[in-house]
Amino acid sequence: MTEPEIAAFDFTGLRATFVNCTLKRSPETSNTQALVDISAGIMRKHGVDVELIRAVDHDIATGVYVDMTEHGWDRDEWPTLFARILDSDILVVAGPIWLGDNSSITKQVIERLYAGSSMTNAAGQYVYYGKVGGAIITGNEDGIKHCSSNILYSLQHIGYSIPPAADAGWIGEAGPGPSYLDPGSGGPENEFTQRNTTFMTWNLMHLAALLKAAGGFPVGGNQRTEWDAGARFDYPNPEYR
Repeated sequence: MTEPEIAAFDFTGLRATFVNCTLKRSPETSNTQALVDISAGIMRKHGVDVELIRAVDHDIATGVYVDMTEHGWDRDEWPTLFARILDSDILVVAGPIWLGDNSSITKQVIERLYAGSSMTNAAGQYVYYGKVGGAIITGNEDGIKHCSSNILYSLQHIGYSIPPAADAGWIGEAGPGPSYLDPGSGGPENEFTQRNTTFMTWNLMHLAALLKAAGGFPVGGNQRTEWDAGARFDYPNPEYR
C-alpha cells in the first residue's frame, strides 16, 4: 500500500493500554518506554485512544485475586488498573529482560491479569475474549523470543486473541553493554526492531478492529456460563461410547 493509503486508516473507537513492566520508577528513563512510545505513537496517529501505565509506579499487591485488600493486604491499586485494562480493546505488556527472563514486575502483572480470567463478559465468555494482546521486550542479552512467548502464551491462555507477529523488541550484545537509548547502541536505528514494532502495532489494530466490528469473538462452544448450566457443545457423551 502507498503512504496515502496507509494514512487513510482510521481506528477511532479503539482503546489500547500499554503496561510498562520496567523496574525503574518515573521519571527515571526506561528503555522499554522508548519502544512503547513508538508503537503508541503509530496507534494515536490512526485514532486509537492510548493509555500508558508504568506498573512499578503503582502500589500493586502480590497475589492471584482481583482485589488483594480482600485477602489481607492493606493497599492494592490493581482493581483500578484492571478496570482500565478491561475497558481496552488492545493490551500490550512490555518489559525488560533480566537473567534471560521477564522482569518480576512483568510476572506480577501477568499473575494479576490471571486473577480476573474466570470472570465472564455479557455473552458468557471469559472476560478477555474479543480483546487483542501483544508484547514488547528490551534488554542487552538474549531472550526476546523466550520472554515474549511467555507473555503471549499467558495472554492467549486467559482469553486474549494474538495476531500474527505480535511481539517486538531490541537487544544489544550479550553481557553488560549499552541499552536501547544509550548513545551508540544502534537500537533506535535497528531496522529489524523498527520493522517488527511497526508490523506488531498494525496487526494489533487490524485484529482489534475486526473483532470490534464483529461484536467480539464469535459465540459458540465457548461460553462458560452455558457450560456451567449443563451445555456440552457436541463434546461426546460418555453414555454413547
